[in-house]
Amino acid sequence: MSVTTDLVSDQRVDKVCNTLFDMGFDVLLLGRRYKTSPKLEQRRYKTKRLHLLFKKGKLFYAEMNVRLFFFLLFHRADIFHANDLDVLLPNVIIGKLKHKPIVYDSHEYFTEVPELVNRPKVQAVWKKIEQFCFPKVNHAFTVCEPIAQHYRQTYHKDVKVMRNIPFQRIYNRAKTKSELGLPENKAILLLQGTGINIHRGAEELVEAMSMIDNALLLVIGSGDVVGKLKEMVVKQNTTDKVRFMNRLPFEDLYNYTVWADLGFSLTKDICINYRYALPNKLFDFIRARVPVVSSPNTEVASLIQYYNIGFILQEVTPECIAEAVNNLLKNRNLLEKFKYNTIQASQELSWENESLVLQETYRQYL
Repeated sequence: MSVTTDLVSDQRVDKVCNTLFDMGFDVLLLGRRYKTSPKLEQRRYKTKRLHLLFKKGKLFYAEMNVRLFFFLLFHRADIFHANDLDVLLPNVIIGKLKHKPIVYDSHEYFTEVPELVNRPKVQAVWKKIEQFCFPKVNHAFTVCEPIAQHYRQTYHKDVKVMRNIPFQRIYNRAKTKSELGLPENKAILLLQGTGINIHRGAEELVEAMSMIDNALLLVIGSGDVVGKLKEMVVKQNTTDKVRFMNRLPFEDLYNYTVWADLGFSLTKDICINYRYALPNKLFDFIRARVPVVSSPNTEVASLIQYYNIGFILQEVTPECIAEAVNNLLKNRNLLEKFKYNTIQASQELSWENESLVLQETYRQYL
């Protein structure tokens, strides 16, 4: 199994690996590593991180794919499982050379991410790669029904839906607020993830903090706007209202998530990929019984409405966010209702249920 991340906080890949390990597969997960990558904790399945010279751009993808090609060529495997389009090409080539099945897990609508939409020449290259590779895969998964429908119509392949839902777990606050350094007398607001990037609502949320009292916003994770967010906090003098933390392993992050009064999913509808996004953090909030404040994006909003577990903004602006947060923090009864509804949602939305489609696909190879 291969992916371009450094494996530390990639929950979907970890869940898939653990499920396959439990089924009896010998799993090797390949990723990449830089000097700044956190140490990878011991896992039940095998892992290997390739040391790369380049961190982003054309040279990164070229180096990753060439290194991955030769690794797959000279190592034995019975199944090649590619996570996202950026590692699919070497998996397809080697899979076909060795006459082995190829599994493709598309974590997003890759060719429609904003980084490509505004760069048509680069986007065209990735579309060509997808058009070459997709018809050759044996099995395909993606994260929501609209993206699956697009792939089915475009490539006439059976694409199954497997959402980014956590394992079922006992709700537990393993550490106190004091142990985590969190204030006892303030509401905790949480923005988390490895994609705290442009058009994800982070700037608007940080700006909104100047209009929100008696609350602390935790920004936990990484992304291309984190530096800008830190500058905004200093400029608007809200250093006592916003706290930044680096990426954390799943379990460590959960310790903070369970203390949040509100979690945020504020991705804007600027492209098809964002419109249909169903981020990990949404299901992490549900599992931790945290009500969600969301942008009106199709997939996230429909899930929040169905389970009645949060508030959907009309638009992502600092004023709308501040008004929603202030009203929700004052209306504790409504917050408790949302929190209670997450219990039912978490019982239905579990990886144990979601992974059945994965198990059904892989069982034929045991």
